[in-house]
Amino acid sequence: MERMISVFGPGHPSRRDYNHAAQVGRLLAERGFGVVCGGLFGVMEAVCMGAKEAGGTTIGIVRTYNRNDANPYVDYVIPTGLGDARNVLVATAGEAAIAVAGRLGTLSEIAIALKHGIPVVGLGTWNLDPNALFDRFLPAARTPEEAVDMAIELADKRAEERAAGVRAEEGTVGGMPSVAEDAPALGLPPADDAGPPLPS
Repeated sequence: MERMISVFGPGHPSRRDYNHAAQVGRLLAERGFGVVCGGLFGVMEAVCMGAKEAGGTTIGIVRTYNRNDANPYVDYVIPTGLGDARNVLVATAGEAAIAVAGRLGTLSEIAIALKHGIPVVGLGTWNLDPNALFDRFLPAARTPEEAVDMAIELADKRAEERAAGVRAEEGTVGGMPSVAEDAPALGLPPADDAGPPLPS
């Protein structure tokens, strides 16, 4: 069975983010990984296009009931009719994930993946406060090449742990605490912009 990496990102990215997504898809395919995404346009189209150019497999989990809504580079369309709820399927379908840029939909996919112990690498995406994530982290890649290297390394580590019988606990990567002091991480707005304090 082919190994898969999920890719998250907006439907209306910048030109740079579109190009980064296409390069991510191309590099994943060259490394023998298929791509799972939301199947529509923008980053989703770009990552599928890049993967197809390199002979890779693409799966699009679309929010509508209509398989014709998928971009032309999707090999296997899964029409769900679930709207935003389909983000759960996209977030948990891969062995790891790469978030390229993104808005609130991408943020929801990042959170769902991390909650279920699936590692996520960020490429110009959301800033998450590592102190608020406890035993989770979102390493930040500087280039598509670095994002793919990091995602595959994390997917391999998770696969090894699962093969050894290590059960991933909710909110950890591969069942192990994953905060690294020197890991580049992305952060939330300053505390004074974060809204009212949570009840204790």
